[in-house]
Amino acid sequence: MWKTYISDVRKEVDEESAAALKEDRREAERTMLVVVFTLMGVLFFLRFYGNSGRAIHLINLLDAVGFDLWAEDLKYALYRSDNARFNQRVFWAVSRIFAYFVIPMFVIRFVLKKRFSDFGLSFAGLGKSWRIYLLLAAIMTPIFFIASYGDAFQAKYPYYKLRAGESLWPWFIAWELLYAIQFAGLEFFYRGFLVHGMKRRFGYAAIWVMVIPYLTIHFGKPPSEALGSIFAGFILGTLCLKSRSIWWGVALHVWVACSMDFLSLWHNGHL
Repeated sequence: MWKTYISDVRKEVDEESAAALKEDRREAERTMLVVVFTLMGVLFFLRFYGNSGRAIHLINLLDAVGFDLWAEDLKYALYRSDNARFNQRVFWAVSRIFAYFVIPMFVIRFVLKKRFSDFGLSFAGLGKSWRIYLLLAAIMTPIFFIASYGDAFQAKYPYYKLRAGESLWPWFIAWELLYAIQFAGLEFFYRGFLVHGMKRRFGYAAIWVMVIPYLTIHFGKPPSEALGSIFAGFILGTLCLKSRSIWWGVALHVWVACSMDFLSLWHNGHL
């Protein structure tokens, strides 16, 4: 298994990188730089404009450029509306969908002028790789089930906290759907855009470059989850290089994340 999913993948990607650098080093380095600067822009946007607690920066920006009505509507939705709690979660998810999907897709199409399928948005080969993802799900499920008994876990999840007596429908179910979509964006950005965008320049080492920012977005979560993100980034990045597709990784990530939410609800007596 190590040879099939690690060693052979590393050898193949490093050989492709060496050939690409020999053929057109300038283009490989240009693509890498565009990807890295996009990464910095996305992280900056999410840090200062992508959370409801810091939405005032976005509100002030909208007001400064003449969209004062939009700024007022956003302020009302996030802080004064009867559905403010839900709106804040929507703002968080939509910000990530925009940052992880829309921005890199714009860059791929209009700056790099490449195909989306070159960055993991491909369904080809999915029938050959599902078994390893199923194995990973079987390994991870009992791990996060045990972790769900921890106080730190139950304090963190779910992101949308139910009030006493509040039903799952409609707000919590709507939240889970948005939550799943943003995980598709996350997988596309980190495993698709970053890894496939840098592999021609760095070869297999593109995975380790990707793991660094991927780890940082887990700061603020329980330490065990932040540590686990290093291994998850390495494994999912390698598998995406092998399959050249993000979609089974999306399915695995959604399964883990949504299961953690429902486990937390179960522990807290909401199910």
